Amino acid sequence: MRSSHRTDQPSNRTDDGSEAAASDRVRLADLPPGVLRDIALVWLADAVVGVSFGAIAVGGGLPLWVPVLMSLLVYAGSAQFSAVGLLTAGGGPVAAAATGLLLNSRTAAFSLALAEDLGRSWTARLIGAHLITDETAAFVLAQSGRRQRKAAFWISGIGLFAAWNLSVLAGALAGSALGDTDRLGLDAAFPAVLLALVLPALRGDSAARRASAAGAVIAVAAAPLLPAGVPVLLALLGLLAARRGPRRPRTTTSGSAS
Repeated sequence: MRSSHRTDQPSNRTDDGSEAAASDRVRLADLPPGVLRDIALVWLADAVVGVSFGAIAVGGGLPLWVPVLMSLLVYAGSAQFSAVGLLTAGGGPVAAAATGLLLNSRTAAFSLALAEDLGRSWTARLIGAHLITDETAAFVLAQSGRRQRKAAFWISGIGLFAAWNLSVLAGALAGSALGDTDRLGLDAAFPAVLLALVLPALRGDSAARRASAAGAVIAVAAAPLLPAGVPVLLALLGLLAARRGPRRPRTTTSGSAS
């Protein structure tokens, strides 16, 4: 004869499991008011940039499958722009890949900060790691609750991935039809997008301003002398300038000398 204690245990385990499964679900209702609107605006903005990227890549002489496959597998706007820019300018694939990896290395820090918001399973974390971008990280870190953070990540991340890849495909098809995209001035999208990515960091960080200025001087000086792609890598030496800022005076405690 079964005891009442044994009879109740399975139902309790089922309830606990259902509660855990419910907490892992992603729902639009978990997003605070206004966040979905902000996410949709970012989708639209990135779609415009994706069209430019696809058109420029194909118009610069690359096969259509290159920007499309790169967007699916690499999925990093600034790294893709830099890599394709180097390739279309005559740089080698090694320099293009190295530049892209360096630019995309910042997502390693994002992954550490967002690990708990991706999910508990390895599948969720592997897929989520591919969807981490500057935009998704910003939306997640702006939320306070666990459910809000998880909803912000998956809703912004999946939507952004779809918007970026569809727009890149559309731009690549348009670039094939247009031919020379330089006639439309689309080549200006490279410096414009990179400048837009850099500006937020320059506004409130004097070390970033010193590093970017020094890197720009190095790249411009090396451009006439070295193959395409190498000046961009040398520009990383500008990071040394960030360590040579004005030192703050030491504070001393009463009764002691510094």
